[in-house]
Amino acid sequence: MTVIDALGVAPATTGWTPACRLDYLIPGRGVAVLLPGGAQAALFLLPEGTLYAVGNIDPFGRAAVMSRGIVGDRGGEPVVASPLLKQAFSLLDGRCLDAATESLPVYAVRVDDGLVSISDEPLVMAVNGIAA
Repeated sequence: MTVIDALGVAPATTGWTPACRLDYLIPGRGVAVLLPGGAQAALFLLPEGTLYAVGNIDPFGRAAVMSRGIVGDRGGEPVVASPLLKQAFSLLDGRCLDAATESLPVYAVRVDDGLVSISDEPLVMAVNGIAA
């Protein structure tokens, strides 16, 4: 797993994990971030500058690989395709566009003074293709 270290930087408030400096991210490429309790997030910077974070565990292969997925769009919706079997997941709400029974958790992302942080708890968890 790729973890970008933000040494010496504490979260601005509780509930947020510092991931890395914004200028460390490469548009179209993901990085994995270890969250409290062992959860993992896949953080993506899209070419237009938007940041997204979803769960890093592929629900089909059960491997921590989503951060290595292929970023793109399907019908104008930003997606990441699993590097294993290529299922596409929405970066907006985590739902799998190829199998309605699977989804990824979605995490809030913020930038403070150039430091990207990810919420410790997921915002949205799509269940059977429906955001819960």
